[in-house]
Amino acid sequence: MKVVILAGGFGTRLSEETQNLPKPLVNIGERPIIWHIMKTYAAAGLDDFVICCGYKAHMLKSYFVNYFSENYDIKVHLGENRVEFLGDPSERWTVTLVDTGLDTMTGGRIKRIASHVGNEAFCLTYGDGLANVDIKALIAFHRSHGRLVTVTSVPSPGRFGILDIDEQQNVTRFHEKPDNEMGWINGGFFVVEPAAINYIRDDQTSWEREPLEKLARDGALAAFPHRGFWHPMDTLRDQRELEALWKSGAAPWRCW
Repeated sequence: MKVVILAGGFGTRLSEETQNLPKPLVNIGERPIIWHIMKTYAAAGLDDFVICCGYKAHMLKSYFVNYFSENYDIKVHLGENRVEFLGDPSERWTVTLVDTGLDTMTGGRIKRIASHVGNEAFCLTYGDGLANVDIKALIAFHRSHGRLVTVTSVPSPGRFGILDIDEQQNVTRFHEKPDNEMGWINGGFFVVEPAAINYIRDDQTSWEREPLEKLARDGALAAFPHRGFWHPMDTLRDQRELEALWKSGAAPWRCW
């Protein structure tokens, strides 16, 4: 199963860091947040990634092209025009980086990478949030109910959109950012059937608006409840909180 990561946004609320970097490359500890996300999936046995690039796409591409030279010891054989990588790296990922456009919305980015996921269900998440979601259990739940999309639901901190969920864990309504309403919210960490991409109109479609709203109305969206750790990195304060957790040696999302 492939893992699609939305990594193309401008990250304007984290402008202190994203003026020079795409948000997924902002560090938590000594590694970019996207590395932490990928390690989470890899720990569940998923190591084939499709990254939807946009803002500063060249930097994301450079990070992965130069991954071994930046993160591992190397031996350079100048006379043979050859570089030898030393050690046994744990990251044996396949990473496909697709430039999905500078101004493309989240739904449009997903539609643009449809050919890379083929006819199989895929995982989908954002490149700016960490959680200790049980990925294997999430996938098993998705396969058990037969709907087109599973969204991981997390308790609302009071400033995000709301998921209405019935006793069978069906999402009956998806409504974005209402005032003074509490409940469950979209925590990312989706599992998506390819047919759900048909709900996306074009580049200007936000995944969180028309597609998820219509999927909910059609009874094709289910929620996987997660009550554990979940933390987006929207602001500099968020980044500092995640950084402190990592430096404490007890980062809740670390499962590797």
